[in-house]
Amino acid sequence: MVIERNEYLDKIIRHKNNGLIKVITGMRRVGKSYLLFNLYYDYLINNGIDKNHIITYALDDRRNKGLRNPDNLLKAIEEGIKDNEMYYILLDEIQMVDEFEDVLNSLLHMKNTDTYVTGSNSKFLSKDLITEFRGRSDEIRVYPLTFKEFTSVFDGDVNEAWNQYYTYGGLPLILNFTEHEEKSNYLMKQFDKVYISDIVDRYNIRNISELEELVNVLSSSIGSLTNPKKLSNTFKSMKGVSVTEPTIKSYLTYLEDSFLVEKSMRYDVKGKKYISTPSKYYFTDLGLRNGRLNFRQQEENHIMENIIYNELRVRGFNIDVGVVEVREQHEGKSLKKKLEVDFIAQKGNEKYYIQSAYEMSNIEKRKQEEKSLLNISDSFKKVIIVKDNIMPKRDEFGVITIGLYDFLLGKVGLDY
Repeated sequence: MVIERNEYLDKIIRHKNNGLIKVITGMRRVGKSYLLFNLYYDYLINNGIDKNHIITYALDDRRNKGLRNPDNLLKAIEEGIKDNEMYYILLDEIQMVDEFEDVLNSLLHMKNTDTYVTGSNSKFLSKDLITEFRGRSDEIRVYPLTFKEFTSVFDGDVNEAWNQYYTYGGLPLILNFTEHEEKSNYLMKQFDKVYISDIVDRYNIRNISELEELVNVLSSSIGSLTNPKKLSNTFKSMKGVSVTEPTIKSYLTYLEDSFLVEKSMRYDVKGKKYISTPSKYYFTDLGLRNGRLNFRQQEENHIMENIIYNELRVRGFNIDVGVVEVREQHEGKSLKKKLEVDFIAQKGNEKYYIQSAYEMSNIEKRKQEEKSLLNISDSFKKVIIVKDNIMPKRDEFGVITIGLYDFLLGKVGLDY
């Protein structure tokens, strides 16, 4: 089964031979190695690059254990370079190499090398590589399969694909299983044996149960506003244990650094400023989230919101939660009220205000979804994405409504 990841492949191709290190990041099991060693490798071969000019090493392979020594790795690469033509260096899981910064620095000094590396956590990227190679590296972030990528290889109609996708997520290997038991076992084992264990080992966490309980709380409240103080209070009231705010803040950072969750901050649309707390946390893969809860909480409306968030991130948007302050009359008094916009999606000069609406079955529901959008005075596009399979439309206020499938499959753009 070949899954095309054209969004990422095109990014890599655009950065080819630009003199910078290409750093491919993302959570484990998301397909970084496949992207680099299969899709990009095939692209190079198909575009006339001699295979002897492509040097590849999977550094998590036991057979390459000796190359985790930086001097051995450099020597092996240098011995593979036989002439002055361009050589393409593809290194998987570079963080397993001691002093890998020095290795990459040395490769930058070689005029006829173009280097690509993968890493599975942003600690490796943000704390090490970005500091060492600021201005000399490009990050290409890889996410789980989008709904469009998922349906491209799924054997079934779009409704069945949606049911599978929002239940089991977009880790590529999930498509190898057919039964619920197989899929659920895979996802639950991945969370416990790979992701949680990776965080525990990397940060030397002693009280694993605290971290696991935090993951459970976040899993149960996707799309809800929270902060370390609120989470600490939740532990006290519901679990009967005391976990300090600094500890919870650290755990949240670890989960973000491992690409398991992403934080979306609140932004005051009228005041044009960030509100530091609370924030929302979304899961990078819904299958892992659902598996963590043993598939007990399948609120399709919240899952849909999370999937829209992920889709926007794949498309390169930065996402904030919008807050719109309005005044309303209540019993003769003028009261302040804060309305929420699910997503403020921005990329360069593009900006969209987006609401996720599972259903708009009547006028009142539509007014409720539109209210915050209609209280924004600027001219950027305002969009409602609804689960119903509807024809896209624009109302008299300029608010665009499009169906979820049309949006996720790229049939209707946000600029409709």
